[in-house]
Amino acid sequence: MSLNQLFDQFLGGGQNEKSTDRKNITDTLGDLGNKIPGGALGGLAAGGLLGVLVGNKKMRKTVGKMAGGAVGLGGAAVLGAVAFNAYKNWKSGDAPQSVSPTGGDASTKIIPPSNPPSIEQASFDPVQNVGADGQPFQIALIKAMIAASNADGHIDKDEQANIFEAVNRLELEPADKVLVFDTLQNPPSVSQIAAMSNGLEQASEVYLASRLAIDPDNAEEHKYLTDLTMMLQLPDDLIIHLEDQMRQQMK
Repeated sequence: MSLNQLFDQFLGGGQNEKSTDRKNITDTLGDLGNKIPGGALGGLAAGGLLGVLVGNKKMRKTVGKMAGGAVGLGGAAVLGAVAFNAYKNWKSGDAPQSVSPTGGDASTKIIPPSNPPSIEQASFDPVQNVGADGQPFQIALIKAMIAASNADGHIDKDEQANIFEAVNRLELEPADKVLVFDTLQNPPSVSQIAAMSNGLEQASEVYLASRLAIDPDNAEEHKYLTDLTMMLQLPDDLIIHLEDQMRQQMK
């Protein structure tokens, strides 16, 4: 199973020679956290399977407008770097500019946690880490995107057939396709998705992956995100930082 390739197919991220040859993304997270080009997350999502999964026409149109400069960056690197940057800003108490879709006011200075956790760049590397279930963490993120995209129940048999056709066109290993097909046919519950993460670092990435797949203006999808946030036990102010970083990278 080539999880790097599969993850990039979901987010539409390309890999240049340097990123393909690297053994992990840990060494690049610090730089990427500060230097991801504007529009990177949106550019990734616009070209990947995530755009196929999203059923809301408004969201598809929005995602399509988010084309940006993510050339040569893998999806795992971008997602990890955005989560790392948000976590770092949360720890330092920087004030974000955005407001969380699950509630919260970011207009005032965020008070740093009294016992702030240390920042370990390696903890934000989806390629090298495993989830709480002992499986590669990229699998958890892929399942999170699929489950979130189906939060409103729009993926019926006809929609599944369209997605299966799109997946079959890709040059993926059979095991990768089986993972996608099985998850589409039996999407994990929100509690199962939340249980796949270890710690706030992985919980932050599960939130971001899920957030990319939903429209917070849709009542059912908003409820899914709210439930997921509670089960991930993410602090409200950290969510605001995650939203802020995502908004900045989707400009």
